[in-house]
Amino acid sequence: MKFQKLWYVVCRQFIFIGLAFALLQGPVMAAEFPSKPITLICPWGAGGTTDIYLRSLGEAASKHLGQPVVIENKPGGGGTAGPSIMAGQAKPDGYTITQIPMGIFRYPHMMKVSYDPLKDFTYIIQLAGYAVGVVVKVGSPWKTWDELIRYSKANPGKISFASTGVGTATGMTMELISLKQGLKWIHVPFKSAGETITALLGDHVHAAADTMVGGGAVDSGELRLLVTWGNERTKRWPHVPTLKELGYGIVANSPFGLAGPKGMDPKVVKTLHDAFKKGMEDPAFRKISDKFEMEAFYKNSEEYTKYAKELFDEGKEIVEALGLKKQ
Repeated sequence: MKFQKLWYVVCRQFIFIGLAFALLQGPVMAAEFPSKPITLICPWGAGGTTDIYLRSLGEAASKHLGQPVVIENKPGGGGTAGPSIMAGQAKPDGYTITQIPMGIFRYPHMMKVSYDPLKDFTYIIQLAGYAVGVVVKVGSPWKTWDELIRYSKANPGKISFASTGVGTATGMTMELISLKQGLKWIHVPFKSAGETITALLGDHVHAAADTMVGGGAVDSGELRLLVTWGNERTKRWPHVPTLKELGYGIVANSPFGLAGPKGMDPKVVKTLHDAFKKGMEDPAFRKISDKFEMEAFYKNSEEYTKYAKELFDEGKEIVEALGLKKQ
C-alpha cells in the first residue's frame, strides 16, 4: 500500500512537471515561426514579371526568415485562382501565402466567386505597382499610340490585343480606353504576361497590354513600346509618353501585395511583414525591381487592410462603368 501511494505521488509530480513544461513551451514554439519552408503562391505563369519578381523577393526575405520561400505557380482566373484556392484550403499558420492582384477586388462584382476579399484574407504587406504599357511588333504600321488609336477607330473589330484577363488591371484599362474612345477591339486574355508577349511575337494578336516582361524585346528592337500607364514616364524608356500626358486621365499601375488566409496570428503576420519589408531593401532584389520598372508602393499590414476596402469599392465603380456587373 505504501509503495502504491509513493508511486501515485511520483506520477502526479511528473504530470505537473509535464503540464508546466508544455505551458512554457507554447509561447516558445509560437516564437519559432517559421520552422519549415513557406509557400508563396504566384497566381501567374512561370517566367512572367510577377513570377520573376516574387522569386527574387522570396529569396531576399528567406534570409530574414531563416527558411526558404518556395514559389508555387497557380495561374488562372485573371490571377484569382491561386488566392481563392489558398483562402478556401490553406491553414492560417503563415506557411501558405499569396500575391494579391487587382482582380481579387474586381471579380466579386462581375461574377459569383468563392471568396470575400474583405473577410477571407489576412493582408500582410503591400509591395509595389507594375510598370504597364502597350507594345506592338516593330514591323507593324503603328509608330505611335495615336496612330494605333486612329487605325482602330477606322477599322472597328480589326485590332486584337492580349492581356492577362478580363478583370485584370491591363484588360480593364484597355476596355476603359475602348469605352472612352468608342473603339471595338478584340480582347484575347492569357494566363501570364509571358504568354501575351509570345502571342504578339507569334503574330496571334496585334498588340499586347501588359507589364514590362517584354522589355528585353523592346530593347532588342523586336517590339515597339507605344505608351506607358504610370504617373510619370519610365526611366528605362523616357521617350515613351504616358496615357496621362496624352490626355486620357488614366494612371494604372495595378498595386499588389501579399496576404494569407483569414485568422492568422498577428505575431506570425508581423514576422512575415518584417521579413518581406527587409527583403524589399535587398540590393539583388532591387536590381530585379528596377529592371521591370516596378515602383515601390509599400503599406504595412494595417494600412494594406484599409486600402483593400478602397480597392474593392473602386473595383465596383469600374465594373459598373464597363457594364460588367454581375446580374
